[in-house]
Amino acid sequence: MGRQDVNRSGDMEVFARVVELGGFSAAARALHMTPSAVSKLVARLEGRLGARLFNRSTRRLQLTPEGTAFHERALRVLADIDAAEREAAAGAVPRGLLRVNSSVPIGTLYLLPVIPAFLAKYPEIRLDLTLTDTVVDLLSQRADVAVRAGPLRDSRLVARKLGESRVHVVASPDYLARNAALNTPADLIRHNVMAFNFERQIQGLPFLDGAGGVTLYPPAGNVLVSDGETMRKLALEGLGVARHSRYHVDADLRDGRLVTVLEDYNPGDLEPVHAVYVGQGGHLPARVRAFLDFLVEHVHLPC
Repeated sequence: MGRQDVNRSGDMEVFARVVELGGFSAAARALHMTPSAVSKLVARLEGRLGARLFNRSTRRLQLTPEGTAFHERALRVLADIDAAEREAAAGAVPRGLLRVNSSVPIGTLYLLPVIPAFLAKYPEIRLDLTLTDTVVDLLSQRADVAVRAGPLRDSRLVARKLGESRVHVVASPDYLARNAALNTPADLIRHNVMAFNFERQIQGLPFLDGAGGVTLYPPAGNVLVSDGETMRKLALEGLGVARHSRYHVDADLRDGRLVTVLEDYNPGDLEPVHAVYVGQGGHLPARVRAFLDFLVEHVHLPC
């Protein structure tokens, strides 16, 4: 019989119950087996070990020295297995350190408002939250979840989609009143178009070109920023033109603090938002699964 065909921990458990209860029949009753099955299993175990574990008599079983030594080791192994199973079962309860990385706009507008409720629901989770618009490598940064906008680039990661929003070019009414007319994308050369100080997937502002295609217009401004929330606030202050997803500026547009411009040239692209993580769903730690489920339930993006 090959090692792969042997249930060694099961054999140890039967052997230990025989010792504990003092006989094959008592162990068989406790284990819901027949006495002959228990006897054969112990004999098979002795054959595999090449040692007699019991001195058998008509009155009682007595451990041999080899049986005593094996019994002590078996009890330790079985205790370790029990402890490992308890620890694994405890992992089903959401607990421990949860590292989350999010873009600043999504984190500020959609995560921060719901985090108190999440931690109240899962009090054994400790949250380590980082807000940055710079895309991080989850593997090297040891983050559990990253909430990101835009197309997914890393095939090693798995994602749950939280929604998507249309993208607009916006400015404040005050800025537009103080500056040159902005009727076509070509007019942008006379405007302060804000940009980011890190590499992005789309380098420029895309507009329909009238021939069925899309042309990218590079930003022509005097401000570079590190995150979308800073750009939004500067746009609200009347500093210039910015390109934002609807989920980021929805309240500003509804309240008139910002207005869309060049909508006739808007290609209508949608920016998806995903919760990105490492590993397939069946092997997720409970804390990660709980956070993902909570985001899907509570984060709702305007289109």
